[in-house]
Amino acid sequence: MTTLISHTSIDCRNAYELSEWWKELLGYADVPGDPNLPGHEECMLVDPAGSGSPVLFIEVPESKSVKNRIHFDLRPRERTRDDEVAWLLTKGATQLADHRGIHGPGSGWVTLADPEGNEFCILRSEAERVASE
Repeated sequence: MTTLISHTSIDCRNAYELSEWWKELLGYADVPGDPNLPGHEECMLVDPAGSGSPVLFIEVPESKSVKNRIHFDLRPRERTRDDEVAWLLTKGATQLADHRGIHGPGSGWVTLADPEGNEFCILRSEAERVASE
């Protein structure tokens, strides 16, 4: 018998604020009929297209203190990798590492952190990946 990943949970200090930040990044929405509101200790986001996994933000008392053991690798839907990174930096993301070109021109990714320090990577868009083949 196998199991299914129901959703991904992210520990945070402010579930509502962080879910709002990720909502814009992912193009996700609140669960229909169950809006996230300031003060909620748990905030769930879902992909309106139904193809992505839900993400649950849960408030915890402790701050992030070490590197994540698991993180998102994100592929932009509408922008290039570099345009997505530039946009995210204007939205409060922090660049942690730049691995662009690591396997030759046009390859690689950029590691960023959200406003609470959770790491994630921005990969090349699908169009960029296909164009390099």
